[in-house]
Amino acid sequence: MDAVIATVISQKGTCSAGHKAGDVFDIGELTPDGMCAWAYYTLYPFSTVLRFGGSFPWEPDTDKSIVACPDPDNPVIFELRRIRKS
Repeated sequence: MDAVIATVISQKGTCSAGHKAGDVFDIGELTPDGMCAWAYYTLYPFSTVLRFGGSFPWEPDTDKSIVACPDPDNPVIFELRRIRKS
């Protein structure tokens, strides 16, 4: 199983969890320390696909996915990146 890293690439408005561009989280089976649970629940299905070797047809890079948190007034945009294990 591969690893997945989530990096905040954009944040507009006021994030109630305090996320900001440049924040990095290891995504696994549990919500990472400091990550908003709502964001984690949104990222989890995408990270699971990447962790198990899948990809998304709309992404030009098969090792990543761009996902937004569910708050439409204060969006936080994450890049999920697969880290392939040897």
